[in-house]
Amino acid sequence: MTAATAKKPSVLFVCVHNAGRSQMAAAFLTALSQGAVEVRSAGSQPAEKVNPAAVEAMAELGIDMSAEIPKVLTTEAVRESDVVITMGCGDTCPIFPGKRYEDWELEDPAGQGVESVRPIRDDIKTRIEGLIASLGELK
Repeated sequence: MTAATAKKPSVLFVCVHNAGRSQMAAAFLTALSQGAVEVRSAGSQPAEKVNPAAVEAMAELGIDMSAEIPKVLTTEAVRESDVVITMGCGDTCPIFPGKRYEDWELEDPAGQGVESVRPIRDDIKTRIEGLIASLGELK
């Protein structure tokens, strides 16, 4: 298989509401990987809308999440992903053999202002940079 036909690695971010942490992680991975990674995010109990403080915190770094919508976690999304990163969804995430699973312990930004969301955002960015470096192993 040549580099041009190689399958892109795919990553699924999962949290309870798919409104803050998983949305920020997906947005960072999309932006920082420059399209080299297929990115998904979902929640076990999706909120009605993305956390406005998370949208504002990401906009400060030039990443627009304003059009994102929380999505429900499906078995198919897990099955189709190479890496599944959970953020406090507990046992609601289906497990499939052969997938790489990571659990990132991050504070939940729900109900917090942008000042409290910034450190969470910055932690996620650092983790995404490490994730991108490790995804080379999947190619």
